[in-house]
Amino acid sequence: MTVLRILLLLGIAGTACAQKIETVQVASRTPRNTVRLPAELEPWEKVAMHARVSGFVESVEVDRGSVVKQGDLLARLSAPEMKAQRADAEARALGAAAQRAEASAKRAAAESLLGRLKQAAKTPGAVAENDVVQASQALEAARWQCDGMERAEAAAKAQVDALKELEAYLDLRAPFAGVVTARRLHPGALATPTSEPLLELEQVARLRLTVAVPETNVAGISFGARVGFTVPAQPGKQYFGVIARVAKSLDAKTRTMAVEADVQNGIGALAPGMYAEVVWPVKRAAPGLFVPATAVVTTTEKVFVIRVKQGTAEWVTVTKGAKDGDWVEVQGPLSAGDFVVKRGSDEIRDGQRIGS
Repeated sequence: MTVLRILLLLGIAGTACAQKIETVQVASRTPRNTVRLPAELEPWEKVAMHARVSGFVESVEVDRGSVVKQGDLLARLSAPEMKAQRADAEARALGAAAQRAEASAKRAAAESLLGRLKQAAKTPGAVAENDVVQASQALEAARWQCDGMERAEAAAKAQVDALKELEAYLDLRAPFAGVVTARRLHPGALATPTSEPLLELEQVARLRLTVAVPETNVAGISFGARVGFTVPAQPGKQYFGVIARVAKSLDAKTRTMAVEADVQNGIGALAPGMYAEVVWPVKRAAPGLFVPATAVVTTTEKVFVIRVKQGTAEWVTVTKGAKDGDWVEVQGPLSAGDFVVKRGSDEIRDGQRIGS
């Protein structure tokens, strides 16, 4: 029985040695594959609207979800004391205007008097020289008084304009077209500049798609390029954005770079805050070495491919990189054109003779 078993083993070994093993050449190529990266949709513009002056809420024209145009009235506040202040300032402005008019009249009279005295002084003895001097000084004083009244009138009018501008702040108007996403005010409530935001407005017809691109994939950034993405809320549907802005600086903790793409959302199918998955292009400055994925053998001890050199199997330790279809990138002591076993296995031992 022992002799018979030895013969059987020798026969099996001979059959294995005679068996042909398919090989394939290591290829040098630049992969054009993609990776999927997480991203988030953000509004194109977003503002939290506070009261700029203190007042009581008189009316609210919108609610959560209201679509508004730029300049639309959103809410109106009331501040009676501000109206009283403006009325008082307007009264002071009118008084200053009257005083300025009176001063102008006095200046005109002084100018006229001085002119007549100078004309009369051309006749010897008709007018005393002291009268001309006094008239000149009176005119100078009238001019100074008129200038002072003009400045006082301008200051009073500026005060009126400032109060009118403050009153305009009682009307909360939309700074841009968008959607009201939050409302925190009701008629009768007191609103102050230090209170919480009264309304939140977002522009959603255009969105920002923010992608955290790993350091190894920043070469795929190309301004103006279209990138596709999907959102979990709409499986199977693909959207596109155009790369428009790049942070140009890596986050020290995550080693990623923030990239923004513009997304048109005219029909409102997407919403700010949605998470997205971006199909990001992977670009390389230099080609890599690729073998069929089946050629890579993974054991508990090592990852290797089996190179066939002069009819002998040679285990070559490698590390795996990016995938490109059915092929995978490998890094190790290999060269383009080397022959490796297409379907690697640890049953093919290092140094084993392989039939062709």
